[in-house]
Amino acid sequence: MALWKKILIAMVLGGGVGIFMGPQAEILKPIGTLFINLIKMLIVPLVFCSLVVGVTSMQDIGKMGRIGLKSLLLYLSTTAVAITIGLTMATVLTPGAGLEMTVSEAAAPVAKEAPTLVQTILNMVPKNPVDALAAGNILQIIVFALGLGVALTMTGEKGRPAVKVFESLAEGMYKLTELVMKLAPYGIFGLMAWVAGKYGLDILLPLGQVIVAVYIGCILHVLGFYSTTVALVARLNPVRYLKGLINPAAVAFTTTSSSGTLPATIKAAREEMGVSKGISSFVLPLGATINMDGTALYQGVCALFIAQAFGVDLSMGDYATIILTSTLASIGTAGVPGAGLIMLSLVLTTVGLPLEGLAIVAGIDRVLDMARTSVNVCGDLMVSILVGKSEGELDEAVFNKSESSKAQTQLA
Repeated sequence: MALWKKILIAMVLGGGVGIFMGPQAEILKPIGTLFINLIKMLIVPLVFCSLVVGVTSMQDIGKMGRIGLKSLLLYLSTTAVAITIGLTMATVLTPGAGLEMTVSEAAAPVAKEAPTLVQTILNMVPKNPVDALAAGNILQIIVFALGLGVALTMTGEKGRPAVKVFESLAEGMYKLTELVMKLAPYGIFGLMAWVAGKYGLDILLPLGQVIVAVYIGCILHVLGFYSTTVALVARLNPVRYLKGLINPAAVAFTTTSSSGTLPATIKAAREEMGVSKGISSFVLPLGATINMDGTALYQGVCALFIAQAFGVDLSMGDYATIILTSTLASIGTAGVPGAGLIMLSLVLTTVGLPLEGLAIVAGIDRVLDMARTSVNVCGDLMVSILVGKSEGELDEAVFNKSESSKAQTQLA
């Protein structure tokens, strides 16, 4: 049975068991925690080795700069589209209308102060690369890996032995990733059982409209915007894209971590979509850090929901500010569970909405985090396809393998 089928079965069974057991489903959480720990174990060495290998495989510094610029522009553009969809969904469904909340009625969580743009840029450069690797600071690891890859490429023949070491390490990490992914159905079963048991229907129903708005927006973004972009820009079959993203999307849905899903994302990009090792090793780790389409969409819905709940009227300028702030803030937000609340606090502060509103959505943040993380990962895969296609490094035979196999079967 295909891995994605096992994962989907595990999700359904886990949800059913969690609802049946209720809070007692907490005893199944360690199964999911073990899987998440295994995934986290892969992140730092996989990102570091993949980026070094991705940069050195290009052999052309100009090409690397071109691919980096393409990726950045695509990621920021799709994020802006995502938050626009979120604002539209909240405007149409008006989930916060009629709540008539006041600031004193909600307990305000402690909001973390978002770093300034200058501070974000400064924080990208590690003072000590070893500390960055040990702490798992993905953005700093990316900067160091890119610098090392460029330096090894410029070194020429003298740098080849080091490049071969990283290539061997990368292959080892890919194999280890394959082994860990075999455990995905069991880990996902434990996570789903815990989430369903902890939240149940009691906490979901009162905020059901927010959840519906976010989930519909996420579905529209993937099935509408991403699929259409693959079809019109890359001129590829969007159905193949949707089939190829099932495994990583399922992992993202349950782990709620773009970085944690990176092993599954890289595997799908190469084996299901035909993206070259060079492109996937460069574009996907970058996307796991700076591409927050789902998170931006969620912010659009939640910001407008909070404004409606507290009776605050937003102007067109406020809408534009929300779009711009969320797009730029996505660059400095880690692809880890719960990062969306930090970004949301920044957006609320920027447009003058009460931070007490965070308390309203915090209870269902995990449920929303599942959807937004899946969208983040789907966006990473779409951008890798577009960049790979534009650089002539996308194997269309691999991308269209289902259709090819079907045709050969019919001829036989």
